Amino acid sequence: MPNDTPAPDEARPTGRGSLTETLSFKSRFVLVFGEVDDKMARQVCERLILLAQESDAPIHMLVSSPGGHVESGDAIHDMIRFVRAPVTTIGSGWVASAGTHIFLAAPKERRVCLPNTRFMIHQPAGGAGGPATDIAIQAREIIKTRERIAKVIARESGHPLAKVLADMERDYWMSADEAVAYGIVSRVIEHQRDLA
Repeated sequence: MPNDTPAPDEARPTGRGSLTETLSFKSRFVLVFGEVDDKMARQVCERLILLAQESDAPIHMLVSSPGGHVESGDAIHDMIRFVRAPVTTIGSGWVASAGTHIFLAAPKERRVCLPNTRFMIHQPAGGAGGPATDIAIQAREIIKTRERIAKVIARESGHPLAKVLADMERDYWMSADEAVAYGIVSRVIEHQRDLA
């Protein structure tokens, strides 16, 4: 009877996906694209830990996200600050809501964006349901989350907390240059060589 067990080389993943993954890892780039959820947070946090374990060399995180789950954004934000390798966040496309929270985890001098990036800050949204008591609990938690996120934006942008809270009342959109003026971004870059 023939042995159908693949040889060790045949058992390895092949194709464009694995090559892209290998090159991405070697380039020390981490991609945060799309909606922020627990699956994305786990993948991004794992990548940050592995890259930091491999070397203290800088990590570059490309962020293009409409936001998503607040606590998943918190996990990535905190992991950027936790790992020993310095992380540069690079805005591209749109950086909104929880995406902005992730972007702000890097020190200001390590927060850059590409020319056509748009940024947005706003207060967290809720979908409270159930008994009135549970709705009241959820409302209190949303208010606490709004205050916490606003404090991060105020600290990282240099604006007073009252201004940030007022700006967050509705969707507050900024172009790349406006985000620089607001203090979210340190500078606009056009080429990878500008990261040096």
